Amino acid sequence: MILEGIMTTLDEDGTLNISPMGPIVDPPMQRLLFRPFQTSHTFVNLQRSGEGIFHVTDNVEMLARAAVGQLDPQPPTVPAAAVAGRILSDACRWYAVRVTSVDTSRQRAEIVTRVVDQGRQRDFFGLNRAKHAVVEAAILATRVDLLPAEEIQNDYRRLEVLVEKTGGPAEQRAFKLLAQYVRRSCSAKDAIP
Repeated sequence: MILEGIMTTLDEDGTLNISPMGPIVDPPMQRLLFRPFQTSHTFVNLQRSGEGIFHVTDNVEMLARAAVGQLDPQPPTVPAAAVAGRILSDACRWYAVRVTSVDTSRQRAEIVTRVVDQGRQRDFFGLNRAKHAVVEAAILATRVDLLPAEEIQNDYRRLEVLVEKTGGPAEQRAFKLLAQYVRRSCSAKDAIP
């Protein structure tokens, strides 16, 4: 099963990298399989340091901002004890992981990790269609270079209805941010000869 969340890793100079990530997880959450593109900061950091922290959160606004690189200022964090890294203060749960193997034979690497520490910080809000729509919109936003613009825009129109019907202010802000990013990116893509 793929579990959508947020991954934190440290760049070589100690700068915090925050990225949405959807690893394949086993039910007891002891082994997580990440499949980042080899061009991503997350891949570079996991391959170099072998450590990171995966967060389960219902804060879709933070996830949306991370997806499009607009996390300024960065969210509050606390230092991790078992790995070199930072834990997002607003996450529901977190899992500190160490890399056990890396397969770079495909464009998306396969990085197998094992959980070495974990924590629970607060209850998960619960299921909400708007939150799920924002997660889907964030995933699409990270794929503007891979998918046809028309397909993405059609999906956004469908997702927007869910956010309008069932979302609160945070979901509406997150979706608006993503929609603006996608419009700009698709316009720029169409303008390239």
